[in-house]
Amino acid sequence: MDFSTYQKESRKTATYPSIGYNFIYPTLGLAGEAGEVVEKIKKLIRDKNGVVDDNIKTDIKKELGDVLWYLSQLATELNLSLDEIASENLKKLFSRLERNKIQGDGDNR
Repeated sequence: MDFSTYQKESRKTATYPSIGYNFIYPTLGLAGEAGEVVEKIKKLIRDKNGVVDDNIKTDIKKELGDVLWYLSQLATELNLSLDEIASENLKKLFSRLERNKIQGDGDNR
């Protein structure tokens, strides 16, 4: 599946207040779901010494899917294409790599 198809199809499942005019709801959902991924990793470190098994992979995959869903809805609310976001991000990263600026901080390196 490509991002464009995912973005279009996932939108059919979106139900939240003022859909189409509400970037705040998916932003909050994205933060919440990212937090759930962090919690899974935290508990993996605490309870299983960081050993990843098939069950934790399945759980994390589900949470990452939720992150993707909210990311997609936020992009849609802002009339942005996930394909373009992904493409521009890779361009930025490869430019940094070519200029030996992959490490460090700041968006404009």
